[in-house]
Amino acid sequence: MKVIRTIPEIREQVAALRRNGSVGLVTTMGALHRGHMALVEAAVAGHESVVATIFVNPTQFGNPSDLETYPKTEDADLALLRDAGVSAVFMPSATEMYPEGDETIVETTDLANRLHGKVRPGHFRGVATVVAKLFNIIGADAAYFGQKDYQQLAVIRRMVRDLHFPLEIIGVETVRDSDGLALSSRNVRLSDAERSAAPILNRALMQAEATIGAGGTVEEAVASIRAVIGTEAFADLQAVDVVDALTFRPINGKPDAKIGVMISALFGEVLLIDQREITP
Repeated sequence: MKVIRTIPEIREQVAALRRNGSVGLVTTMGALHRGHMALVEAAVAGHESVVATIFVNPTQFGNPSDLETYPKTEDADLALLRDAGVSAVFMPSATEMYPEGDETIVETTDLANRLHGKVRPGHFRGVATVVAKLFNIIGADAAYFGQKDYQQLAVIRRMVRDLHFPLEIIGVETVRDSDGLALSSRNVRLSDAERSAAPILNRALMQAEATIGAGGTVEEAVASIRAVIGTEAFADLQAVDVVDALTFRPINGKPDAKIGVMISALFGEVLLIDQREITP
């Protein structure tokens, strides 16, 4: 496995890999866990070669302290990727990705500024910009993203469609801990008490699914989420959004097609998100 830090070198390496067949891409910010590795495993299964990226993208952090405290576990990350069969890892510096005078941004102007985009203003703009750069630099055949970041996945799919990127976007099911908490690099920042409280997000989504399954409305599902989260003192619910899974438009009433339910909550200073697709 080659570790590469410059754009010309990774382009040269991908060109060499492409002679052996298709190339899959997994973009990460490091601090890898089983959720990331599920993406890597799916990519390895689907392609002759896989490229992973590790880059803590400064433009998607609204809170500077989040960027400063983001965990960095480079040696462990590289060991995991090597053992999983990754062919190359691109680990650029911030100046490599954003050279002096950089001023171009990529934004899905509607989708990025609705729903969770209101809770994290500018976040999806930063994500779309860096992912567009990585797609352009690496030129993979397919890229793999987790479904936990539900709106992010929708933003990336819309960007790929609108800008005609020649690659497939593949969503991979959320990986959860034994108590139901969706795996996230942010989880390590939780105190013991906050970590014990965090599975309330999954329990709230399960209750919403049960409500819809029993013939309930979106409004009743949202009320059930608020009621469940309201029982946990360490959880400060920030947003609940319910959208049509195909159009990503907010819906109400009794759903007649698959919906996506997204929630975000603060546990101390750590914002956690979770989601579930529900079929009535």
